Amino acid sequence: MRSAIQKLAVSAFSVALIFPVLAHADTPKPASDVTAQANQAVLDELPFADTQSFDDARRGFVGSLPDGKVLDDNRHVAWDMSPYTFLEKDEAPDSVNPSLWRMAQLNNMHGLFEVVEGMYQVRNMDLSNMTIIEGDSGLIIIDPLLTPATARASLELYYQHRPEKPVVAVLYTHNHADHFGGVKGVISEEDVRAGKVRVYAPEGFMEHAIAENVVAGNAMTRRATYQFGASLPPGARGHVDTGLGKALGSGPLSLIAPTDTVPDNANLTIDGIEIEFQMAHGTEAESEMMMYFPQFRVLNTAEITSQHLHNIYTIRGAGIRDASAWSKFIDKAMVRFADRAEILVAQHHWPIWEREEIKHFLAVQRDLYKHIHDQTVRMMNQGMLPGDIAENLQLPESLSQEWSARGYYGTVRHNSRGVYQRYMGWYDGNPANLNPLPPREEAGRAIDYMGGEEEVLRKARKDFEAGDYRWVASVMRQLIYANPDNQAARELAADALEQLGYQAEAGTWRSAYLVGAHELRNGVETPKHVGLQPDLMQALETSMFFDAMAVRLNPSKAAGKHLVINWSVTDQEEDYRLNLQNATLTYRAGELDDEAHASVRMTREVLDSILLETTTFPAAVQAGQIQIDGSTEAFFDLLQMFEEPSADFPIIEPVN
Repeated sequence: MRSAIQKLAVSAFSVALIFPVLAHADTPKPASDVTAQANQAVLDELPFADTQSFDDARRGFVGSLPDGKVLDDNRHVAWDMSPYTFLEKDEAPDSVNPSLWRMAQLNNMHGLFEVVEGMYQVRNMDLSNMTIIEGDSGLIIIDPLLTPATARASLELYYQHRPEKPVVAVLYTHNHADHFGGVKGVISEEDVRAGKVRVYAPEGFMEHAIAENVVAGNAMTRRATYQFGASLPPGARGHVDTGLGKALGSGPLSLIAPTDTVPDNANLTIDGIEIEFQMAHGTEAESEMMMYFPQFRVLNTAEITSQHLHNIYTIRGAGIRDASAWSKFIDKAMVRFADRAEILVAQHHWPIWEREEIKHFLAVQRDLYKHIHDQTVRMMNQGMLPGDIAENLQLPESLSQEWSARGYYGTVRHNSRGVYQRYMGWYDGNPANLNPLPPREEAGRAIDYMGGEEEVLRKARKDFEAGDYRWVASVMRQLIYANPDNQAARELAADALEQLGYQAEAGTWRSAYLVGAHELRNGVETPKHVGLQPDLMQALETSMFFDAMAVRLNPSKAAGKHLVINWSVTDQEEDYRLNLQNATLTYRAGELDDEAHASVRMTREVLDSILLETTTFPAAVQAGQIQIDGSTEAFFDLLQMFEEPSADFPIIEPVN
């Protein structure tokens, strides 16, 4: 018996590991004349003569790996920049927005860079940056990337050019996997236990590093294939850039729990390096910290600032971020550090090198998030709906002409919708939308009202020829939901999405459009099941395991049943009372029931082995690793009620 609870979640950042590059059965179509003209117009709208970012990104270059290629211990390609050499052309092709092409070129600059003597960064060897600081006795590493292979290769690249000192400290700036997942590529658990290395993180790091991906991890991971486009082949008609960085490193994640929690806004000295911390919880991440290095005069803003507009709402799915608080923390950093800092670095993108430029950059970033927040709320209070706001909210020219405010990852349109949702939720207030028909039924009836499938296709083809791709994509969505087997509708929808992708400035939007087009033409690629990441599983609190069980309960299997199960994790001295009632699973920590149908005892090691699929519940019971008092049948009845969510559920067409 393989219970569904043996497969809980994987990180949404590990999609490259799960979904292979799409084997294109189709050849992407060229940009249309309308798309070519739209992209050409961008050249006149933005200040392309300003090339300061290229000088800033090149400054301090020390060296790189050939082709930026990294293989893991199994000779699997974890990172490879060679497929992106097509970006070396000065002019963007018609199939790429010139603004995104510019960002993609900047994110093509990979290797080791000196920030200042004693501080280095490895950039574009994974989605994020790894910062390396030379302390008195060893190295301090900030954010060891997404996978151990890329982190190890980055440290080895550093050692090719600098003295080979041991790593004595690792700092996690925040709880997103691309900032901690490669930690075992630079340090070992054994050295941490022996006190040779200390690991620092902000308060709440472990809780949030694990929790986001447990309950909704399956849906986030599937949707992340659209956001990051990890399965798209690189090319002028394929993957170009994520905006936040070039791409996702491929491979398993690792995690070593922090040895030290950094107190709020503390001043610490780590291996002779003085660091002034500033927390920014509840903004870009739930647990996040910036830091200032007085001896270097360097401010590290983690991911609170970046060389673009970030996500207030992320299209893979996540909690809505507080744009107002985000702005305020940037302003707080300006007040504390801007008059002292001579260089600003972050854990994505390239540095800002001059004090006045730092002040300008921070002001732009601060006002960017506040403007989107305030103007969305202003329009909302006038009764405007999310679509109206997204269509009408424009940045002032003083922001829209700043490269660091462009929407390469987040966009004004979808971020404004996120602000609206944070305050008002999904309901727009119109009672007609309070209880709408299910999407498939609504679509079918709408297509009938429009004259039927053939009439809708006839009109849509005419609109496609006129370049009205947004409308064609929208109406074809309705037709496909009404009849997923209508191949002509699928092809026309794919063509429209493809042109929208070619026009998109955001790497995330481009990826979403192009993946959607591919799946309409070819269906969904079945992902390879890779199981859970051992380090993340071992960090999972037992209570989170029960939360994950509860959201996988199939109510039809549980209907009319009432079960009480005592569950003890003996080596952790943890007791839980599970109650199945009303087709709902709840639990109480620290409590057992004398009248329980069954009492189950196991160690955490056994539970982890089951979740990591090295054993099963029946095998563990038979081996005596799990002891059951009372009704064994009741325990296994409960396990049979859980379902495994599909890792390749449809996105671009109805689920059923």
